[in-house]
Amino acid sequence: MRPDRALDIATTAHNGQTDKAGRPYIGHVHRVLGHLPDDATDDHRVVAALHDVVEDTDVTLDQLRADGLTDTQAAAVDAMTRRADEPKDDYYRRVAANPIALVVKAADIDDNADPARLAVLDPDTRDRLAAKYTRARQALGLTSS
Repeated sequence: MRPDRALDIATTAHNGQTDKAGRPYIGHVHRVLGHLPDDATDDHRVVAALHDVVEDTDVTLDQLRADGLTDTQAAAVDAMTRRADEPKDDYYRRVAANPIALVVKAADIDDNADPARLAVLDPDTRDRLAAKYTRARQALGLTSS
C-alpha cells in the first residue's frame, strides 16, 4: 500500500474521534508521521498512518490487506495492535520484535509524550501518561537507562 492511501484510510477511519485533549485524532497520526526518522521508508509511513486503525476503529487487518496492505506492512500493523486484556509486556515484546513497528512505536511515543501535548491535560492525567510513556520507552529499549 502507498502512504497516501494509508493516510486516506486513517482519515476516514478516525473521523469524529478525538484525543485526550479533545482535538481531532487524525492530528496525532500526522504528528507520528512527522516524528519518523529521516531514513523512514514507505513501509514505515504506511504503518505510522495505520498504527491505531485496527485497534481503535472497526477496520480490520483483512480489510486493509484487501485494500493493498502488503504482508510486511500488515505484520507491523498487527504488531502495533494491542489485544484486549493483553499484558503490556507481551505487547511490548511483539512490537520490539518487528523492526518497522518498533520505529513507528518510537514515533508514536514521541508524540504522545510531547510536553506541549501533556501540558493541556489535568495534572493527574499528565503525570500518569508521562510515567506510562517512560515505562514504554524502557520496555522497548528506547532509552539508555
